[in-house]
Amino acid sequence: MRDLNYQLKQLCHQCREGAFNTQSNREHMLTLVANELHALGYRGMTARSLKPKHVETLVKDWFARELAIGTIKNRMAAIRWWARKVNKQNVVARSNEHYGIPDRRFVTNESKAKTVTLTQLEKVRDEHVRMSLELQQAFGLRREEAMKFQPSFADQDDHIVLKASWTKGGRERTVPIRTEAQRELLNRARRLAGLGSLIPSNRNYREQMRIYEGNTCRAGLSKMHGLRHSYAQNRYEELTGWKCPVAGGPDKKSLTPEQREADREARLIISREMGHDREAVVSAYIGR
Repeated sequence: MRDLNYQLKQLCHQCREGAFNTQSNREHMLTLVANELHALGYRGMTARSLKPKHVETLVKDWFARELAIGTIKNRMAAIRWWARKVNKQNVVARSNEHYGIPDRRFVTNESKAKTVTLTQLEKVRDEHVRMSLELQQAFGLRREEAMKFQPSFADQDDHIVLKASWTKGGRERTVPIRTEAQRELLNRARRLAGLGSLIPSNRNYREQMRIYEGNTCRAGLSKMHGLRHSYAQNRYEELTGWKCPVAGGPDKKSLTPEQREADREARLIISREMGHDREAVVSAYIGR
């Protein structure tokens, strides 16, 4: 293994920050970056060799290969993390604008909402994966959250609590239990998981992730992040009384002052329930 690859891997293992999925993605991205730097002619690098020219060459190459803006931003975040850990943060410009990287557009007029039907769930062989999918749909959970979910801890009668170690960014949050269907689902989850999580005791997270991906693929299910979109859109209609823009509802410009206030309040509630700290991100789910 090349020095840079090895040292970045060691850095990731020594500095474990964020949820498991965040750590895994960071290590994967830094491995890609190390390989790209080698392919671009920078040989014999170490973790402390990072210089402005390396970052600029990488960004130029990413643009040449037409990588998605979101992908480029994620890789830049990983590089900034690397630079901080070796006390060379000044090597990377603080703003992505310096490199000509535009802001990612969160708002879209196209709905990405998805649902899973009972017929589709029946095609999912693993009962723990089935339950995770149902929780994603009922509570707008991310995949990792729904897999690490411990019903005996999370179920607090009128709301669920998500541990920081389950969530993206390591932020604990609560989501209300509003319907009988949600209550019935949590009761079934308790019976299945007992005192544990929806990762069976004989598997670890990586193994369960492979099983999740294999089961959903064989059942013809894909892009299950769309279940969060569906939750956000349904929750918006429940809170305001009208459909959100991406589901055919009115845009913000056509709302009355009273409706705009209801719209703002609904977006703040949905943002908290889904684990986001910016209303702009919620617009990606429901439009504007």
